[in-house]
Amino acid sequence: MFTAAAESLLHQAREIQDEELQGFCSRIIKLLREDLGPAAVDALQRLFLIVSATKYPRRLDKTCVDLLQATLCLPTCPEQLQVLCAAILREMSPSDSLTLSCDRALNTRQMSLVASVLLAQGDRRQEVRSVGQRIFTVLESRQPEGPSLRHLLPVLSKVVGLAPGTLQEDQTDLLSKRLVDWLRHASVQQGLPHSGGFFSTPRARQPGPITEVDGAVASDFFTVLSTGQHFTEDQWLNVQAFSMLRAWLLHKSPEGPSTLDTDDKSELEGSTLSVLSAASTATRLLPPRERLREAAFEYCQRLIEQSNRRALRKGDADLQKACLVEAILILDVLCRQDPSFLYRTLSCLKALHTRLGTDPGSERAVLPLAQFFLNHGEAAAVGSEAIYQHLLTRLPSEHFHNPMLAFEVIRFCRDNLPLFDLHLLGILKSSFPNLFKFLAWNSPPLTSEFVGLLPALVDAGTAVEMLHTLLDLPCLTAALYLQLRSSSSPSERPLWDASLRTPSCLEAFRDPQCQGLFQYLLRTKASGSAERLTLLHQLLQPMASCARVAQCAEAVPTLLQAFFSAVIQFADRTLTTQLALLLLERSDSLYQVPQYEAHVHRVLSSQFLALCQRNPSLVVELARELLEFVGSVSNIHSRAGVFTSVVWAIGEYLSVTCDRRCTVEQINKFFEALEALLFEVTQSRPSADQPRCPPQVVTVLMTTLTKLASRSQDLIPRVSLFLSKMRTLAQGPASSSTHSEEDAEAIRIRATELLNLLKMPSVAQFVFTPSAEVCHPRYHRDTNTSLPLALRMVSRLVEKESSLLPG
Repeated sequence: MFTAAAESLLHQAREIQDEELQGFCSRIIKLLREDLGPAAVDALQRLFLIVSATKYPRRLDKTCVDLLQATLCLPTCPEQLQVLCAAILREMSPSDSLTLSCDRALNTRQMSLVASVLLAQGDRRQEVRSVGQRIFTVLESRQPEGPSLRHLLPVLSKVVGLAPGTLQEDQTDLLSKRLVDWLRHASVQQGLPHSGGFFSTPRARQPGPITEVDGAVASDFFTVLSTGQHFTEDQWLNVQAFSMLRAWLLHKSPEGPSTLDTDDKSELEGSTLSVLSAASTATRLLPPRERLREAAFEYCQRLIEQSNRRALRKGDADLQKACLVEAILILDVLCRQDPSFLYRTLSCLKALHTRLGTDPGSERAVLPLAQFFLNHGEAAAVGSEAIYQHLLTRLPSEHFHNPMLAFEVIRFCRDNLPLFDLHLLGILKSSFPNLFKFLAWNSPPLTSEFVGLLPALVDAGTAVEMLHTLLDLPCLTAALYLQLRSSSSPSERPLWDASLRTPSCLEAFRDPQCQGLFQYLLRTKASGSAERLTLLHQLLQPMASCARVAQCAEAVPTLLQAFFSAVIQFADRTLTTQLALLLLERSDSLYQVPQYEAHVHRVLSSQFLALCQRNPSLVVELARELLEFVGSVSNIHSRAGVFTSVVWAIGEYLSVTCDRRCTVEQINKFFEALEALLFEVTQSRPSADQPRCPPQVVTVLMTTLTKLASRSQDLIPRVSLFLSKMRTLAQGPASSSTHSEEDAEAIRIRATELLNLLKMPSVAQFVFTPSAEVCHPRYHRDTNTSLPLALRMVSRLVEKESSLLPG
C-alpha cells in the first residue's frame, strides 16, 4: 500500500513518545514566534505527520495549540503555513482548547480554513450553525467587487449536509438566486493570466472566448465542460455551483415538491402545465427555488449536448462521462420535485440512450438512466425495456472486470427490487447467469450483496440451473480469464497473475469442439437446462491455482447457504426431489480447486438433511437412487460428509411414520446394503487404494442399521450379533491399525448403547422412531412422560440384568 520509505516515516511518527513530542512542540513554538519561513513549514509538516499517523489523539502543549490558532488567523502568514495549521487543528478535533471564530477571519480563504476546523469539532457548541450564519452574512453583503466566494461554497455545501435545518427561508432563497446567476450568467470569455511577464503586451493579455471540449468556440453559456487557458471568478463559481446543485435541490424537499400534492401528480404532468411553466419562466416571475430548477434543467440539457462532442484530451473525456452521470441524476431530482419537467426530459434521454448504445466509454451513465426510467417510466407511459436489457445483458458481459461498475449494478438491482414490476423482475431473473459474471470476477466485495439479491433471483423455474451455476462459479472465473486473454484489445485487459501460464487452456477455449460448453458457461440468459461441464473442469484444471479462482471458490459455500435458505421457502415436492438428486450427483462433480470440494460438501450434506426434513417422504421416493449411492464404498472416501448425511437420513426417514408407502421389503433392502457396506469397511485393512473409514461413518452406519432393525424386528438378531462383533473388534488389538484409541472407544460405546436399546424392542422403536408428539417440548421437559423416562428405564433394566449374570 505504501512504499518502504513512507512506511518507515509512518513507523517513526507512531513511535514518538510524549516527551519527545513536547520537546518538538517547544521547537515549533520558537519557530512560529520568530520565523515563519521554510523551517517552520518543515516543522509543521512533521507535526502533522505525527498527529495523523496514529488512531488515538495526540496531546499538544496548550501554548502550541494557541500559537497554531494565532498563526492561522495572522494577516501576514503565508498560505502554506495557514493550511498546515488548519490541518493539524482538524486532526486534534474535538478539542476544548480551541478559541477560533469565523469573525476573526480577514478574507474568505482564511475563513474557509477556520470553518473547516470548527466543523471538525462535531457541533458541540453549535459550530455548524455559527459557520453557516457567518457565510450567509458574507453572501448577503457581497458587492460585485467584494471578496471571492470560491473558498466558501464547499464549506457552505458541507453545512447544508450536516445541519440542513439551520438555514432560514430567506437564506435559502438568497442562495438559490445566487446559484441561478452563477449557473446561467458566467462569463463566456477566458480569464486573464494571474501574472504577466516583462515581455507581455496588452494584445497578448486580451482574453479569448471559451471553447468546447472538441476545440470549437462555445456557442452557448459557460458550463463545467467549457474549456480555456484561464478562468474568471464567476466561471469558478459556476463549476462549484454545479458541484453542490443536486444536494441543494434536495434540501428541504428530498422526496418531491413541497407545495405539490402527490395525489394530483397525474394532472400536473400534462402538456398544459409545461407550457405554463415555460411561460412563467420567461417572465422571470417564479419563486427563487423554481427559478433554480429551471436553470438547473437548462444547465443539464447543455451538459448532455456537450457530452456528445469528441474531446481532444483524455481528461476532458473522463470529465464528460462524470458530468453526464451527474446531469441525469439532477434531471431525476427535478422530475421528482416538479413533474412538469418530465415530458421535456424524456425525448432528450431517449436519444441519449440510443447514443450510449454505440459509445463504448459511457457505461456508467446507463445506471442513472435506468434509474430515471424506473422512477418515471410508468408515469410517462414509455417503454424502457431496451435500457434494462442494456443494463443486465451488455454491461455484465462486456464490463464484468470493472469492480466499481459491478458494485453499482448489483446495488441498483438490490435497492430497486420494490420498484420492479413482474415483467422487469422476469428480465432480472432470466439474467442471473450474466450477473454471476460480476460475482465470479469480484467475489470478495460482492458476496454480501449477492446474498441479499439471491432470494429475488431464484424461483422454481431457475433453482436447478442456478444451483449448477453456483457450483461451477470458480470454473466461470477461469473461463472469464480466458475470455479476457483472448480479447483483441490489450489496452482494455485488466491486470492478472503474470506467473500463470495456460497455453493449453487458451487452446481449448479456441477449439471449435469446446465452443459449445464455453458458450453455455458464458451465456447471458437462463437457458432452462443444465449442461454437464465435467470436460471443462478437466480442461481448466491448470487454472485452479489462480488467486481469483481461489477467491471465488471461498465465496461459494456462503452463496449456497443463501440459495438454499431462499429455495426452502417455496420449494414443492417436485423441486425438493430435483434438488436432492442434484446434490448427490454434483457432490462428485466439482471443479478441483484446493479445499473447495471439502467446503462445498459440508454445505451440501447439511442441506440434504434440510430437504429431507422439509419432505420426509424423499427417502422413499428416491429409494433406488439412494440404494445405488450407499452401495459404493468409493463414496465414503470421496465424499464422506455427504455419505454420512445420506445414511443418517435413511435411518431417520425410512419408516411408515414418514411415508405410508414404506414397506418391510424396502427396509430389508437398505438394511442388507448397509450391513454389507459396514462389514466391508470394518473387515478390510487400509491401503493406498482404500483408506481407512472415518469413525463418524462407522457409528452412523451402526445407528442406522439399529433404527431399521427396530422397524423390522426380524432383523434385530442380525444387527445385535453384528453390534456385538463391532464392540469386540473395537476392544481388540486389530483396531489399532485402523482407528486411534479415541475413535475405537467411541465406536465401542456406541455399539454398547445400541445393544442395550435392542434388548427391549418396544422401547427401541419408541426411541428410534418417535411419533410426531415427541417433538413437542413437553416430551423433553416432563420427566414422567418423556423420552428420558424411557432411556432411564432401559438403563436400569440393563444394569439389573448385568448384575444377575455370573461373574
